[in-house]
Amino acid sequence: MEALTIAVLLFWACAALIFYAYLGYPIVIWALSRVFGRPPTPPAGDDGEWPLVSLLIPAFNEEVVLSDRLQNALAMDYPVGKLEIVVGSDGSTDATAAIARAYAGRGVRLMEYDLRRGKATILNESMPELSGEIVLMSDANTLLDPAALRKLVRWFRDPTVGTVCGRLLLIDPAEGRNVDGLYWKYETFIKQCENRLGALLGANGGIYATRKALYYPIPATTTVDDLVIPLRAKLKTGCRIVYEAEAIAREETAPDINGEFRRRARNGTGDLRSLEILWPLLNPIWGWTAFTFFSHKVLRLACPFLLLILLGSSLLLRDHPLYQAALIGQVGFYLVSLLAGRLPPRPRAFKFLRLTTMFVGMNLALMVGFWRWIWGTQKGTWRPTGRHGQRA
Repeated sequence: MEALTIAVLLFWACAALIFYAYLGYPIVIWALSRVFGRPPTPPAGDDGEWPLVSLLIPAFNEEVVLSDRLQNALAMDYPVGKLEIVVGSDGSTDATAAIARAYAGRGVRLMEYDLRRGKATILNESMPELSGEIVLMSDANTLLDPAALRKLVRWFRDPTVGTVCGRLLLIDPAEGRNVDGLYWKYETFIKQCENRLGALLGANGGIYATRKALYYPIPATTTVDDLVIPLRAKLKTGCRIVYEAEAIAREETAPDINGEFRRRARNGTGDLRSLEILWPLLNPIWGWTAFTFFSHKVLRLACPFLLLILLGSSLLLRDHPLYQAALIGQVGFYLVSLLAGRLPPRPRAFKFLRLTTMFVGMNLALMVGFWRWIWGTQKGTWRPTGRHGQRA
């Protein structure tokens, strides 16, 4: 087969896969969820029957936000004596442990680990010590609505439910207002469709609850516990993962683009590592979950390479007007992404232009994450995203 023929095939294959991954899949999953799915509903039950819940907050140097987080936890609308609040300090060198101790009189329990070994190790070692039948996972910089816990826990009256994912809203750290962008709304839409189809993938790290009995220790290098923990339980037991839109949590966005890039690169490495554990979900016996896992996770991870191949094949075929136009379009898109990141969020047209920056940055971060995965340079510990009011 001639080189140009191969280039043509690669061009159209990559273009089709990229289109499907970002635009086709949301349309397909929406249609499938309407035809074959139905909105899951929590089981009815006596409001007086609530299980003991352990709220686990892993923390490394979270002195800026921890007090607010604990105040928020103590204000949860949940029966007295039924909520255990635990802070797992991962070798913190600031006042994190001291702040947690100050709340001991109000029922907050501190598990202090001298050495910093990462969130996954904190989860593995703390889990057996928790008293609750249900474990609520949450971050130190996440604030839950008072009713969120009840909204999550009511689902566990159904014995087939293993994990319940809440809804995470993104907040501007300077203004304190909701700033859910188009991309976050897009991802939430997909999550809702997958939920309707019974094929939800993972959870939101800031707010999800799982049965303690269904927790299986995760590798120490895990950085996407909200993906691995629910799906590993599903692989082991076939339990359901559901999305509860009424269980709301709020979390500040990264204060700068560099912090967001680091987070995405770290998660990219984590997603790739998760494939080492979760690849059996690609087996068709898992039904719609196999389909969503391939379309939403695996294909997205391949997109940085598909974009490179698309650009390279366009370059090889540039003598043909169609592919020349495609090459110019791609180069123009990347140039716009460089400039759009410096634009203000208003007017609305600028928001759409800024999506190009997000798209390119996301795929660059995935590429960085890929190389960290290949070389094994991403550890189970990382520098947390900066908090508003934290000194550099």
